[in-house]
This record gives sequence, C-alpha cells and structure tokens, in this order.
Amino acid sequence: MRDMVMMFIQNPNPAFISSTWRNPTPLLSTQKKCRSWSPSFFLLSPLLLFLLLYAHHLSVLGAGFAGLSVAWNLLQHGSRESHLCVDIYDEVGIGGGASGVAGGLLHPYSPKGPYHHSTCLALLLLLAFSSFFGGAECWNETLNLLHIAEECSELYCQLQNRAIHEEAAQSLVPNLSVPLNLVFFMPEALNINAQSYLEGLYLACQNLANDMSTSGHVHRELHFHQESVQSLLDLAVFLPELSGKLPLRTCRGIITHLQLGDDIREEYPKHSPSILSDAWLAVHGARHMDLGSTWDWKSMNYSRNVTTDEASKAMEVLLPKASSVYPAIKNWTVTGAVGGLRAMPPLTADGSLPLLGCINDYVDGSQTCKYWLFTGLGARGLLFHGWLGKLLAQAVLSHDENLIPFELTSWKHKLHQ
Repeated sequence: MRDMVMMFIQNPNPAFISSTWRNPTPLLSTQKKCRSWSPSFFLLSPLLLFLLLYAHHLSVLGAGFAGLSVAWNLLQHGSRESHLCVDIYDEVGIGGGASGVAGGLLHPYSPKGPYHHSTCLALLLLLAFSSFFGGAECWNETLNLLHIAEECSELYCQLQNRAIHEEAAQSLVPNLSVPLNLVFFMPEALNINAQSYLEGLYLACQNLANDMSTSGHVHRELHFHQESVQSLLDLAVFLPELSGKLPLRTCRGIITHLQLGDDIREEYPKHSPSILSDAWLAVHGARHMDLGSTWDWKSMNYSRNVTTDEASKAMEVLLPKASSVYPAIKNWTVTGAVGGLRAMPPLTADGSLPLLGCINDYVDGSQTCKYWLFTGLGARGLLFHGWLGKLLAQAVLSHDENLIPFELTSWKHKLHQ
C-alpha cells in the first residue's frame, strides 16, 4: 500500500521562530553551582542517565527534550517544604544535541502505520502509544510544556482534525499528489522550531525557580553548566556496568534545509500546512522549508555537521519520497543540512517504547534509588518528553519506580532473564 499523506496546519506566526528572549542572561553561559553540595542527579547524553546522591540536590546531564522536561517537572513538583537545587549540564549547550535539530512536527501519528479513514484521534493515539495507557495525558503534557515555553518567549501558536479528499487537499497545497484520494488534515498538529522551543523551556525553568523562590514559601535553584560530563565525574566508575546492557539502537538522521530560488515566482501558499508522508516537509514560510529525514542505522556519528557528500546522499534518498507527494519540490534548492543521532528503543510486543527506571542494580547495587535512566525517545522525543518527564520526576521525588508504567521499565526485567 502506498503511503497516505498527512498534513499539518501552518500558523500565521510559526511557533518558536524567534530566539530573542526577555532574560538578558546568556542561556549557554556557565553559572555558579548550587552551594557546595556534591552533584546528585545526573542525566548523561546521549544515554540520558540519572543519578541521585543527596536529597534536594538534583543534577541533570543533557539539555534536550528529556533533560529539560525532567528539570521543569522536578522544580514544579518538588516538596514545598524543602530546598531544591537543580543543576543542568551539557557541554554543547541548550538543545545542542539531536533534540535541537528535530524536525519540529508534533503529532501522534506514524506515516507507516495502518490507516482507516473512520478512525478518530483517540484511536490513533492508542495506535501510536501501543498497548500502554496515557495517550491523552501524553499529548496534554507536551502541549502544556509548549504553552509554558511560549509564554516565556512571548510567542503564540494555535492548535483541531479530519479526513479530506484530493480536491480539498489540493485547495490547501496546489498540485499535491494524493495517491489514495485521502489525506488526514490535522489542524491540531504543530510545526515548531525545536531549538527555540528548548531555549524557551529553559527560560521557563529559570522563571519558575525565581518566581517560587521570591514568593517566600519555597526555595528553588536552577543553574546551567556548559561543561563536559567527563570533567565533573569519572564516568568510568559505572559506565562499564551499563555497557552492552541497554537495548538501544543508534540511528543517524539528516535534515536538509531548502529554499525557493529567486527566479521562481510560485511560492508555497501562505498558511498552507506542512506535510508528513514517507518523507516530511516542515514549512517555514513561503520560500523556506526543511525536508527529512534519513535513517542511517548503527551510525555513531553524533555531529550536527553534515559533509557535502553526506548531504548529497541524503537528498538522493529524500527527494524521490518528497516528489511523490509534492512534485514542486524540484524547484527548491538545498541551502544546508544538519544531522543528529537518535537513541532508538527496542522493538517489543508493546511497540517501540522509551526506557525509564531506576538502574542501581547495574551501577552500585544499593537499595536506595540513586541512579535513574530516561532514554530511547528515538524520533518521538517531541511527543513523549512532556509526559514521560513528568512521570520520571514524580518517581525520583517519591523514590518510587512503581509510578512509572510497567511497559516502560520492563526492559530491566528482560535483562535478568
């Protein structure tokens, strides 16, 4: 069966295009650490590893979707009676890893899944999240974080969804190819600038910590350190225990930036949606869009930088896919490309689910939950991070792994079999 096209609404003012913030403090500067306590809660990119040593002092290694979501929820849900300090460490800065180069199409669908035109949003959510609960909550938590970040960046985005046929689809995107005479039009789906969103979310964390502290009822501290993890802790102490045990698959993805040539008058229609099919097109105005994404399995290349040869090979893969649904893509010129390395979760009977949980058994064998893992977001980090960040933060603060759905911690039990 040929792929069905999915479409996204393009907001009049695309969310998170600006990167100018109200706070004059540089987001990526190294700030003073929290008092003199030892680091206590680490998130290690790209494996996203957490460790907890002392109560009320939490350190997060990684400032991408997972790390910033957890940081926000730790600040938000920590005990009102206790001091709470959160340090965030990432040597490449806020959103400097794969999260910052994500395509930015927020939706609960897969272009490779089964399609039935009568299915509603709730059913598709269940398909996307396989057999475990929380689909609606996941969507709501993600939108909540987007709303929070937007408030801090003084931006606005609109969020509704219906099946349409070829004529209606081509009224939105002229000359769109609709092989099955059916398009799923999703006005509720969002097209955001992932890098700007992450910077906005960090600023929201800053504002939350400051507002809670100045209220006089609670005390919160938040600091960002643009430092290498290796300079903070000898990770060799415990990384060997994890080597080969995490059921992750690495996959590099390339996204190309396209621009309509100056000699081409027929622009992408104003307010027309972005497109999700076997390849996706994230539209950023009438003459700019991103095309993605490739899947280079088993790659260990973490670099954002893409060589000319790598970009050329990516276009050889992506252009035919994009042309099959949007033939006018041939009029667009490649202006650049970025890459990122996905940490893909294993394939299970429940689907491809992220990995969460306490990992003391693999690090020091202690009974107290000091070390926590949040990884395997794969290509769905933008969708999953709000809900799962909240779940993990609540589990960490409560010292109770049972707050996390079993489907997300079952990977640990399989390692013991």
